[in-house]
Formats: sequence, structure tokens, C-alpha cells
Amino acid sequence: KLELLVGSPASCMELELYGVDDKFYSKLDQEDALLGSYPVDDGCRIHDTVRSFLKRSKLGRYNEEERAQQEAEAAQRLAEEKAQASSIPVGSRCEVRAAGHSPRRGTVMYVGLTDFKPGYWIGVRYDEPLGKNDGSVNGKRYFECQAKYGDFVKPAVVTVGDFPEEDYGLDEI
Repeated sequence: KLELLVGSPASCMELELYGVDDKFYSKLDQEDALLGSYPVDDGCRIHDTVRSFLKRSKLGRYNEEERAQQEAEAAQRLAEEKAQASSIPVGSRCEVRAAGHSPRRGTVMYVGLTDFKPGYWIGVRYDEPLGKNDGSVNGKRYFECQAKYGDFVKPAVVTVGDFPEEDYGLDEI
């Protein structure tokens, strides 16, 4: 009956019985035993773990080949980002074309790895207050700029070149 509830066969489960106080009572490892043959009281819980099934079947994090492939793909992405980032010098004028945003111009202020997310990031100080921060994320400062003028973007969306500051007309407001 438990198989109908949890969706995996009993042979793939490690069942453990815990008391009301979360104290471990015993393993429910006799396939032909009825539940009444164990010290079950009101408020007890049966804990099911499919860890042994995943290990035996080499699924999820226990699939070494899949995990190695994912790590190789992540290393490849990191190498590609590093190559892209290495062609973006700090102090360069740039244009950022991120999906869902109009093109924004600014100056590259930071290139490298960060503590807030994996991979290579480009810190940009925009010409206008179109950013998300002031050059710091989670209390760590990567570069200096006014609030709402800084942003971090992936190297793939940054184009370095002769991008003069545009006059958005915001000073007149």
C-alpha cells in the first residue's frame, strides 16, 4: 500500500520508524512483517528514503557519468565566459544589450569573478540611472558609482567600442 502513496516499490525504500519525540525506534526492513509487529504508537512517523534506490540505480547526484558531463559543461561555459571577459578591458566604453532591456551605454568598471553568482561578470557604470546598484552587491564593493548607475552583466551582452554618452534629456526634468 505504501508503494501507491510514495510511487516507488518497497524494494527501493529504506523505511524507518520514529516516535513522537523524533526518536529513532527501528528500521522497517522485514518485507513480510505487518506494521502491527513493530512498536507503532499514535503520533509515530514512518520515514522513507529513496537514497539507496538512487545509489543503486545511479540516478540524480549518484550518476557519476551525468555529473561528470555537467561539470565538464560548466567548465566549458566558464572557459568561454573567461575568453569573452578577457577581451573587455576595464575603463572601456561599452553598450549593453541584455534581453528585455533597451540598449544601455556606460563604462566597464569591473571584469572578473564575483561572490554573488558563479561565472565571469562585467561591472558597468551606466551613463544614466538605469542600473540596479552602486557597484556593490550583498555588501561587497566591486567598483564605485552612484546608486542605480551600476549593474553586473554577463560578458556575452557587452560590446566594447566607441559609444559616446547619449543625452537622454533627463537633466531637463
